[in-house]
Amino acid sequence: MGPFQLGLRRAATQLARPSFTCGQCIRQQKFGPPASSIVKLARTARSYATATATESQSPASALSSNISAAASTIPKPIPKSSGSSSKSSSFPETNSKAVGYWLLGSAASVFGIVVFGGLTRLTESGLSITEWRPVTGSLPPMSDADWQSEFDKYRASPEFKILNSHMDLAEFKKIYFMEWTHRLWGRFIGLSFVIPTVYFIARRRVTPRMAGTLVGISALIGFQGFIGWWMVKSGLKDDLFAPGSHPRVSQYRLTAHLATAFVCYSWMLLAGLSVFRMRKAVLDPQAAAKTFEALSSPKLKVLRRSVIGLTALIFTTVLSGALVAGLDAGLIYNEFPKMGNGYMPPQSELWDKFYSRKEDGSDLWWRNMLENPSLVQLDHRILAMTTFTAVLTLFAYCRTGRVKAAIPKDVRKGVSGLVHLVSLQLTLGLTTLLYMVPVPLAAAHQAGALALLTGVLVVGHRLRIPKSTLALVQKRLLKSKL
Repeated sequence: MGPFQLGLRRAATQLARPSFTCGQCIRQQKFGPPASSIVKLARTARSYATATATESQSPASALSSNISAAASTIPKPIPKSSGSSSKSSSFPETNSKAVGYWLLGSAASVFGIVVFGGLTRLTESGLSITEWRPVTGSLPPMSDADWQSEFDKYRASPEFKILNSHMDLAEFKKIYFMEWTHRLWGRFIGLSFVIPTVYFIARRRVTPRMAGTLVGISALIGFQGFIGWWMVKSGLKDDLFAPGSHPRVSQYRLTAHLATAFVCYSWMLLAGLSVFRMRKAVLDPQAAAKTFEALSSPKLKVLRRSVIGLTALIFTTVLSGALVAGLDAGLIYNEFPKMGNGYMPPQSELWDKFYSRKEDGSDLWWRNMLENPSLVQLDHRILAMTTFTAVLTLFAYCRTGRVKAAIPKDVRKGVSGLVHLVSLQLTLGLTTLLYMVPVPLAAAHQAGALALLTGVLVVGHRLRIPKSTLALVQKRLLKSKL
């Protein structure tokens, strides 16, 4: 009796009783013995055959013939009946490639609307439409009477009374179309995302995890529309600080609106990248296994945590920039690195009691940090320089001996790209400040912030080892060995 037969006998004694079924039971079931029992049987037989192979026959040829014999003994699953619909109603293991292209296209559209939204704010066009009509507002005024009605509504707003009382109907149409285009773009993003989401889930073109992701992004898009109107509504009344103050939207609501847009963009981007990464790993599981093995090196543990921290720092700097924009803080102290006579304004100006609303002054520090233009600009300067220094430090760390040898090539390129992006963003920020916030430079600075966030998200994505993809790769490797 050969060594493989002895291995089969030894492995058979270790199998559970449910692994052995009679012919009647096999005909009633769709599949034979559990896959785990088959794998266990094959592995035990192989190991035993390898250990006891005779000298007269080489181990490679003996193992090859024995594996063929073992494969012939493994029962094959009985085909399903033609009336079964379980396959058509189940979710796939991988997402369709079309889903990945669509997610990245949606992310690009959100990138565009963020930049266009900045132009809308910079041109003082955001308050030109004083009503929120998600459905009927899709069309602009179609007659002279409709235009006059919209103009009359705007003339009742604080912005017209204080800033634009000289504006005529022709000038009003220009800012109206800016805001109308911004809102129409938002509606397009919502429809172009929700409708395909329903289609891809209904046709089972996505995994269950991706289906939940798409539903979450759809809900976030709807919430973003509500946040946008909530922001605009704050600028239609003159009660931010004192009667007669500069009419503008609340800096808190502007920050929330921008933060939601950045989160929505980031979610779409990472979801789209994960689709292509999973598909690439499935097509070449051997290469994917090597990549995941390299990423699991302890030498990259600090780098991975550093990228996560850098992502949080960049996002915090973005929020600080939104406060600067909401308070028009870029129009003061248009010099660098000094602010007036020193590197920071006087302490009495930074911690002004004017912004405190409680008699005991308990809210003095946080209200000045969020509402005092001088301190808000100083905070943004500090965060911006900290971000710049952090990126350069990360770049230098990736060039150290241990990390340089372990870091994958695509991650190293991503970190190098971060250096270029943060240098460009710092240059745009300084020129925007020195030239007193011209519209083109300010819009480019906002786009640069989103580009820098994109860069760090891509680096983090390349360093991450997704559990779902790893499990799928292990499954494909095991299947190819049997």
